[in-house]
Amino acid sequence: MRDAPASALLIEAFANTVDVELGTDELASADGLAGWLAERGLLARTHQVGAPDHGLCLRLRAGIREELGVNVGDDADPALRAGAEEALRELPVLVAVGHGPVHGSDRGPLSPAPDLPPPRRALAELAIAWCELRLTGEAARLKRCSEHTCAWVFWDASKNRSRRWCSMRVCGNRAKARRHSAKQTEAAGSTVPGA
Repeated sequence: MRDAPASALLIEAFANTVDVELGTDELASADGLAGWLAERGLLARTHQVGAPDHGLCLRLRAGIREELGVNVGDDADPALRAGAEEALRELPVLVAVGHGPVHGSDRGPLSPAPDLPPPRRALAELAIAWCELRLTGEAARLKRCSEHTCAWVFWDASKNRSRRWCSMRVCGNRAKARRHSAKQTEAAGSTVPGA
């Protein structure tokens, strides 16, 4: 079993700010976003998040969640993907050639552009985390639960990366129970005289 890297934990938490099952959204407001970013040390509590940055964040999250829910061979919703790509263009990131700090930052080889205002720098950190996962191939281990009533994002630690549900006990059993019920209904329908 492989432990999730810090970038995966951050993106997992970001994607799970929306809870499909409960119908809640931690980032429903700009204040909610500011608090969430502050809790993760990405933004000082004294900073406010405006409506444009809030909208940018929601587009980024929607695109990432969509990408995490795409099965191999399927395509993501082009509108959600385009919205996230547009959001990423507004979050420039600097890349260092060598090892060590970038442009006075201790971030590593990638860092938010220094001229970004604090809320956008925080969002650029999310973009960097997503980029790291994509570049290392670890994004394939972050998945959205196949149970449509759940859609929780989870880290797939299985050797062959084949896990489909966030919890086999809950979501996996729901899916299996539905399949079993459908088979029973189908079998009952085929044994009815005249059917």
